[in-house]
Order: sequence, then structure tokens, then C-alpha cells
Amino acid sequence: MKKNDTFALYLYYIKNDAMNENFIDYVKIFFRSGNGGAGSAHLARIAMNPKGGPDGGDGGRGGHIILRGNAQLWTLLHLKYAKHILAENGEAGGKNQCFGKDGADVYVDVPLGTIVKDAETNEQVAEVIEDKQEIILLKGGRGGLGNVHFKTAVRQTPRFAQPGESGLERWMILELKVLADVGLVGFPNAGKSTFIAAVSNAKPKIADYPFTTLVPNLGMVKYRDNRSFVVADIPGIIEGAAEGKGLGLRFLRHIERNAALMFLIPVDTEDIVKEYHILLNELKLYNPELLDKKRMLAISKCDLVPAEELDKIKKNIQLDIPIVFMSSHAQMGLTQVKDTLWKLLNE
Repeated sequence: MKKNDTFALYLYYIKNDAMNENFIDYVKIFFRSGNGGAGSAHLARIAMNPKGGPDGGDGGRGGHIILRGNAQLWTLLHLKYAKHILAENGEAGGKNQCFGKDGADVYVDVPLGTIVKDAETNEQVAEVIEDKQEIILLKGGRGGLGNVHFKTAVRQTPRFAQPGESGLERWMILELKVLADVGLVGFPNAGKSTFIAAVSNAKPKIADYPFTTLVPNLGMVKYRDNRSFVVADIPGIIEGAAEGKGLGLRFLRHIERNAALMFLIPVDTEDIVKEYHILLNELKLYNPELLDKKRMLAISKCDLVPAEELDKIKKNIQLDIPIVFMSSHAQMGLTQVKDTLWKLLNE
């Protein structure tokens, strides 16, 4: 495939959202909790007691907006078209001191790793990282008190009650940061998808052109003694990703969740060390704290070069991180890669 054809294909996928329509990691939604019901100002009027006094009940509270973690979800796709989420209002109080019914709460299920930000201030207000974790985003308004609460010795027939408290409303942004133990970092076509397909049950799209991966893919890697860890295949980074070029900026946030980073660079790269530092610099520009993560370097596609040339390359690479030479196609070095990652995750 020619270079121009590759770029045209890349633009086609982005423009038509052909590959990533099912992976939604960003939504903006207007939330509003329910209003509290008004208290009743009813005065009892019965045959046996025509001046029975106040008997107005309290109003019910408005419904809450509750965020709930759901381990079965991996994307915000189900919220893509939910532009407004409104909770139910509480009902007004009644006579005979009958309380109004509380408004129904609205539960918003989200995948683990979801953060919520105020759309105006960009301030983070919530984070969901556990299954079935519940966070009240917006509390419903309190119900008003009925007139029975305002009866005193000198005011025995109060003809007023409290109105219900108004609910809260706010535009919020929900962002998903993929939860994984290891994040794969590399330029497009570095062999990340091939690697994750070779060591896990993930089935990412694999092809011989850049930007094959347009959404993160998660794979469960089986390790010794029935142990396992999760690897995330992040869409390829290009130089300038931290400034918004390519796809990198959109998906760099997923790397923030990873405990360790695995850099993949093909063995036929002109300058492996230079490419590693370019990738490292992109992470630094996006978030300097990413450099504090444990990391290793995997030199991929090593089945493409003769053994003697591979020995020369090994001698020329001097870095202060673990380095493994591997080939996903030839199943070369994969056990060593898993051993190295497990050690990084459990040091």
C-alpha cells in the first residue's frame, strides 16, 4: 500500500468514525436532580372535630443522580445520546400528615475508570474505580415541612407550609480512562496489536499499515500459576501527539491508569534509542508524572533480521530499563516479556 493511500484510508476512518463508533470514552451530559415536594398546609375539617387544626404532611425529597460502577461495561457508548438525565421530583405532602412520595433516584452505570468533571470549571468531582461503587453526583432537593411542624401555643392554626427545595443541575463531562496493568506505547505499526493478540485473548484489527488501531484494546494475559494481568493496546503515538497531532492526544489519558508501560519499537528502526526518547518526551509533555511509572522496552519483529545483526543491535542499545528482544509472529521472547512485566508489576 502506498503512503498516500495509507493517509487517505486514515482520514476516511476518522471522518466516518468507521472503526471507533462503538468505543466512546467522552460524553457531555446535562444532569438535574429532582425538586423536593411542597409541604401541605391542610387544616383538618371533620364532622366530629370541625376545627381539628393543622395536619399537613411533609413533601417527599427529589430524586438523586447516582453514578454506579459496572464492571461489565468497557465504554460510555450507552450514554452517547443521553444529552439530558433528569431525576424525578418529590410529591407534595397530603392531609392527615401523609408524607409525599420521594422522587425516584436515577442510577447512571459507567465502566470502571470513569471520571466526572464539571463542564464549566473542568474540576474533577468524582471517580469510579470499583464495581458497584455508588457516588451521589447531585442530591435531590429536600421536601418541604407540612404546617403541622409550625403549630405553637400561640399559633395553633398555621395556614402555611414550606415549599420543596429545588434540585441541582449541572453540565458534566464523563471521561473514561482505561483500567489496565500495562500500557503499550509505540509509534503506529510498531507491532502492539500483534503482540497483544499473541499473548492474550484479545482480537484487535491487525494490518500492514499505520493507524490500524483506532481505539484501545484490552487483553488478559495468562501468567504462571493461574495468575494474570491486563494489557492495554493504545492507538499509536506520533511525534507531536501531546500538542494534538494524530490520535495520541485523545488516548494518552488511558496511559495514566497503567501501573507499568511497555514501549514497543521495531528492530528495523533506524535509531531505536532516539525513537524511545521521542516517545518518552511525548509522555512527558502530556503529563510529567507518567515518567514515574515503571517501564520496559521490547524490540519487536526480531525475526526479520539475522542473528549476527541482532547481536550488533543489542550491543548498541544502552538504556537503564529492562530490554527484551522479541517477535510476536515467531513466538520469540514472549515468555521473557511476560516475566519482565510481572516483575515490574510486583516489585
